[in-house]
Amino acid sequence: MGLRAIVDRTSTGFDDSDHVSASATPTETDPSSIEWNDLESVTISPTQHLVWARSCLEVFHESDRPQTTIVRRHGRAIAIAPLIRTSRPVARLKQAGVTGLFEPTDFLYRDEAALDELADQLAQQPSPLFLERLPFGSAVPAALQRAFKGRGLVRVTSSSPCPYIELDASWCNPEQTFNSGRRSDFRRARRHAERLGAVTFEVHSPRPHEVAVLLEEAIAVENSSWKGARGTAMARDPARGAFFRRYSIAAAASGILRMAFMRIAGKAVAMQLAVECHGRFWLLKIGYDERVGRASPGQLLMLHTLKYAADRNLESFEFLGCVAPWTEVWTTKLRACTSVRAYPFSAPGMLALAVDGGRYLRQRLEKARKDGG
Repeated sequence: MGLRAIVDRTSTGFDDSDHVSASATPTETDPSSIEWNDLESVTISPTQHLVWARSCLEVFHESDRPQTTIVRRHGRAIAIAPLIRTSRPVARLKQAGVTGLFEPTDFLYRDEAALDELADQLAQQPSPLFLERLPFGSAVPAALQRAFKGRGLVRVTSSSPCPYIELDASWCNPEQTFNSGRRSDFRRARRHAERLGAVTFEVHSPRPHEVAVLLEEAIAVENSSWKGARGTAMARDPARGAFFRRYSIAAAASGILRMAFMRIAGKAVAMQLAVECHGRFWLLKIGYDERVGRASPGQLLMLHTLKYAADRNLESFEFLGCVAPWTEVWTTKLRACTSVRAYPFSAPGMLALAVDGGRYLRQRLEKARKDGG
């Protein structure tokens, strides 16, 4: 998907080399990919990377129109908003990939002034904006509220938070961070696993040509868990399977992909798909073989990767996704996320406001009906 300019105009107050452009997300050979990669140095999350955005667009948005807005100053990109233009039920700009994966995704911006310029450009265009899940600490909601003042309405609400563990030296021996009852559970699980065969753990940082074999093994393990029965495993969900196949190869080329396994007698019984970047370990997918569930392979592998991350002096272990019963075994710390809906004072903006307002009213009436018996 090449860099196809939709808008390219000189903005008031910039010199001749400064402009804002709206375009398709760049490919590896496009000049804009270099600018994007340069801005990644000031990001904190892999979901802000070009390889993530490109993989999302290739898999989840074939029927949508990519519209990545790039603000440049002195010929250099200073802010990027990776967006797509949807048409259902009404036309609006949305974050690439969030509908398909529901991972928190932020804009890229060199500083607050750069973000303000980007927000100003988004407020000048007529389309409504829906940012479904922005991460903790994002300055985007405040910037959009400033930019839309007098130009439209902005609604900021909470979205599902992400669990995380703040790592320190104690996590180099993760079992000791738990109470005696939980430590006993871990020991019992390990003994059961060892009765089934030799127990080994692996954390791979594969090269691109090594990804396919390891990923197919990981997919098979995940499909052996409850996710397979529910149809949410990569093997049962064609779109997610395609995304992680594409993204894993790209992440491996960037040197950030991590694939972890627990094996019993050489057979993989638990897996993790993750990336290591910006001083953090980002967990993307987990799975375990329910046929050896008494050995708690998922928990034993989690202990191993927590130790791995702590031994490498990483700052945190980020679970991504949402809070679930299994994440609460490991942490109760949460990173708040936000959702932003912006409605410019335009015909498309007011139409979206009416549609969203009607949906909200119907939901409230349905809830009142159920509560009333």
